[in-house]
Amino acid sequence: MTEQLIDLSGVGMIYEAASGPVEALAGISLKVGTGEFVSLVGPSGCGKSTLLRIVAGLRPATSGTVTVAGRQVARPIADIGMVFQQPILLKWRSILQNVLLPAELAGKDPSALKNRAHQLLDMAGLNGFAAKLPRELSGGMQQRAALCRALLLDPPLLLMDEPFGALDAMTRDDMAIELLRIWGETSAARKTILFVTHSIPEAVFLSDRVVVMSARPGRIAADFKVDLPRPRTIECRASEAFGRLSLDIFKELSHRASATTVAA
Repeated sequence: MTEQLIDLSGVGMIYEAASGPVEALAGISLKVGTGEFVSLVGPSGCGKSTLLRIVAGLRPATSGTVTVAGRQVARPIADIGMVFQQPILLKWRSILQNVLLPAELAGKDPSALKNRAHQLLDMAGLNGFAAKLPRELSGGMQQRAALCRALLLDPPLLLMDEPFGALDAMTRDDMAIELLRIWGETSAARKTILFVTHSIPEAVFLSDRVVVMSARPGRIAADFKVDLPRPRTIECRASEAFGRLSLDIFKELSHRASATTVAA
């Protein structure tokens, strides 16, 4: 049985807005096993990004419990990597210096991690760009650098918030393949990834499970197992199983959206 790395139980989130309290999440219970790749999909504003921040300890839940690696999350946790929709690289620092930033923030000697940083850049196909500034790289290359930065301290957990959303379709496909390769799709020592996306095909292609969230307040509406062989290739998107599962997830999302519209 897979050991659980993330355990959310009855998690709710209410925040104060100018017009009054807003319930962003309600009754979220979710378990993610060690080494699993789990994607969250759902309508805009359903609380997917908020849920990632709660898991990271960047925002406290107003109800329920959050446990990561057997410890209850009450403050920001150090042993995670986060990747956002934009690379958020410091424009005045070289790519290598950007990748080494987590070492500085953690109070570690960056020079002791230079070899690892170069190995990660090499693995991501950026070995010749360590001295370049972010503006000298394409969007996809910058996002690969951001992924290397997230991996520098070898965290067991990666939280990814629509990291490919701003990329063109071809670069997005390339990045999905790159992510699976860096993740170690065929390795027994894979990291755990919680991945937010609006793209159903992307979620199915990458994941072991796809979790569908309802409109606000966000709840777990469905949890689909992706029973497709690994390693995944672009060709697998043409398979009947891929299309059937993508359609089932689409129908679940459409049903939830229709129910919300009728209720409104």
